[in-house]
Amino acid sequence: MPPSGPSGLRIKSPDVLVAESGADLEGHGLKRTMGLFQLVCFGIGAIVGTGIFVGLSDTVARSGPAVLVSFVLAAVTCVFTAFSFAELGGAIPVSGSSYSYAYATLGERTAFLVGWCLLLEYGVSVSAVAVGWGQYLNELLNSLVGWQLPAALSSPPGDGGIVNVPAVVVMLLAAVLLVRGIRESARATAAMAVLKLGILVLFCAIAFTAFQDGNLTPFAPEGIAGITSGASVAFFSYIGFDAITTAGEEVKNPRRNIPTAIMICIGLVTVLYCVVALSAIGALSADEVGDKPAALSLVVNQVTGSAVGGGVIAFGAVVAIASVVLAVMYGQTRILMSMSRDGLVPRVFERISPKTSTPVAGTWIVAVLFAVPAAVVPLDVVMNLTTIGTLAVMAVVNVSVMVLRRTRPDLPRRFRVPLFPLSPVLGIAFCAYLIYGTGPATWLQFAGFLVVGALVYALYGRRNSRLGRGAAGPPAAGSGDTRPTSVTGHDTLG
Repeated sequence: MPPSGPSGLRIKSPDVLVAESGADLEGHGLKRTMGLFQLVCFGIGAIVGTGIFVGLSDTVARSGPAVLVSFVLAAVTCVFTAFSFAELGGAIPVSGSSYSYAYATLGERTAFLVGWCLLLEYGVSVSAVAVGWGQYLNELLNSLVGWQLPAALSSPPGDGGIVNVPAVVVMLLAAVLLVRGIRESARATAAMAVLKLGILVLFCAIAFTAFQDGNLTPFAPEGIAGITSGASVAFFSYIGFDAITTAGEEVKNPRRNIPTAIMICIGLVTVLYCVVALSAIGALSADEVGDKPAALSLVVNQVTGSAVGGGVIAFGAVVAIASVVLAVMYGQTRILMSMSRDGLVPRVFERISPKTSTPVAGTWIVAVLFAVPAAVVPLDVVMNLTTIGTLAVMAVVNVSVMVLRRTRPDLPRRFRVPLFPLSPVLGIAFCAYLIYGTGPATWLQFAGFLVVGALVYALYGRRNSRLGRGAAGPPAAGSGDTRPTSVTGHDTLG
């Protein structure tokens, strides 16, 4: 009989999850090299990119000047869920993020479907991010040399493109950097994060010089419906903050640094987005900003009367979007590594290179696999599916923090969700509200995606699960304990 939880679920104890992270199954563990500053930069690197540089125009097109409210509404959704991520990330500091949290609380089937949805949040979203890279690359080339890549080779299908070559290139470049090692990747991400924050601050300074109050009226031309729809689109701009928790096995003092980094990133990014949106609409009108590619460069070009300023913004966008590709691809490989340890996906994803201490094979598979939708899938389709998949995962995380409080009240927690249980309940409610805003077509696409995931679990994951075979994983490295590890309740590894 396979191990099961009190409700007949295959549940893996948090202690076992932490123990497995300290004893890599291939014999070569990940290294803890990231401090708090690098982790914050990693978080900013994962968040700030396509959503604000490319997606701002789509959000403005739906909500008008009320885009500020849309950004705040999306941020509130993230804040409640960020509290839950911070508590769980400190209590269970492993690479699996929300997949591992679901495994420890709601069972293997739910965990697999969470991991399946994370393919949308990390894998498919990196495709969406890469799609936007080509738009700003062309803007940069135009300002530097007066030449652009042909639209057929640099734009997404549906927008004059056939194959988006720059999207493929940026994903392969990110893979090259990731396989070199986490120390090199973290340094590159930190440098790019500081640079793109500086570029956005420069944008605000330029745009505010042409600010006109009249551009903010009418404030909400589409009413509440427009604000809700805009918030669902704006939410894409925040996707990635939970990638911080995927670094659980490569962070120094993770129980303290993971919660702290999450809170810093959410606060900083929310203020930044609102100021950028306000300055952009104040400089032009919502009609001029909405539905325009490379909107930030357009604003600066019109304010300064020169293409030089727009070129600087385009350079910042090229760097920003590349850093998101790097950080999000990192998160996807670590989640697949955790699922591979559990036998739910092929073992190739758990193999760690003894030379670089990175999952080299898994990284290249992810890069090649998701370069395909980046090259040929329209951006709006990718963004909508990514948004709803991420919101579903966040709802599960809020449920998980409530379940873990009940089942493991003794677990060490450096950070505890404030106003518990109101905060996670509100997190679930806001996620449901934004899911509603994605629209029926996206609901149906997501339902089909979940059905496929359930079939994959039934046909492969459940049959190959190590937990189902009674193999929960090795004890912590150096413990000397060769007894079988418990997968439910309280075990001996805590």
